Amino acid sequence: MLILGIESSCDETAAAVLKDGTVLLSDVIASQIDVHCKYGGVVPELASRKHVEAILPVVQEALSLAGVPLSRIDGLAVTNGPGLVGSLLVGLSFVKAVSLATRIPYVGVDHLAGHLLSVFLGPDKPTFPYVALVVSGGHSSIFQVTDPLSYRLLGRTRDDAAGEAFDKVAKLLGLSYPGGPAIAALAARGDAKAIPFPRAWLEAESLDFSFSGIKTAVVNYVAQQQPSTKIPPAEYLNLPDICASFQEAVAEVLVEKTLRAARDTGAENIVLAGGVAANQRLRQLIEERGQQNGFKVFLPLPRFCTDNGAMIALAGHHNFTAGKTLAYDMDVYSRSKVIAGCAWPGPNA
Repeated sequence: MLILGIESSCDETAAAVLKDGTVLLSDVIASQIDVHCKYGGVVPELASRKHVEAILPVVQEALSLAGVPLSRIDGLAVTNGPGLVGSLLVGLSFVKAVSLATRIPYVGVDHLAGHLLSVFLGPDKPTFPYVALVVSGGHSSIFQVTDPLSYRLLGRTRDDAAGEAFDKVAKLLGLSYPGGPAIAALAARGDAKAIPFPRAWLEAESLDFSFSGIKTAVVNYVAQQQPSTKIPPAEYLNLPDICASFQEAVAEVLVEKTLRAARDTGAENIVLAGGVAANQRLRQLIEERGQQNGFKVFLPLPRFCTDNGAMIALAGHHNFTAGKTLAYDMDVYSRSKVIAGCAWPGPNA
């Protein structure tokens, strides 16, 4: 079965062709970083316009690299939520038009479901069930995954997502967008113990996250050190130490709560996913702590951490296998139905 997966939930236009749910024939991504970096974040209207420009060339390239004409595609899979509504509409409208013209059936894929399964695109694959930590610019959640279509939400952020906190701290420090790579690069030269930034553990046994407090702590620290509002942060701050200390505080909370979730559910396997899963310190720490606690940790290849069409094609493959398709009046949604449809035990469970 050949699946063409299309992703346009935020600022990457992506398409991929997947064969039989296991063989990736092509994977093409058109990034918009150059468009949004001068604004310090994604501008939704600009993102939508760039998707309109890029989606046809990206799909054509994905088919060309796969050596597969559109007529041989058995199913179309498209992200229809969550994300920026304007961006999502570009992908969904494109797939609807192709489906109407060719009669190729299509399925919608929840963006988080794609991330939860992205580890299967690499060589080291977990067995079900497993606990998955999904961390990105818009999401910080822990799930119990019992099969490719069944997820139980165990914890989620109550305010800022981890990636969002990285971006906001980077902007405060005068670093480039996106903030995650910029902070990680400086952190590699810093002392993670230099500044005791707080860890938000919340209530006892809570698996929820909160990163607004550490963001505020960095703001206060910078303000206390600042001799004048006219002086750039790089001239009076030890940026490597700040970045390393901030990164460590975020990574420690993410990892320890994921380990607790694995213990609570009796899972033997832990999976890391999402854009922030490309962070080397987070990957190192979760592997170290997982091994120390007797868990096997599975990490997606860095190329599959950020938004991509391959993970959408994979999730779409499982939807097709289960007999799921979409009606032509199906719309996009901004909030994840994976989270909304999960049996979330709540913050005090």
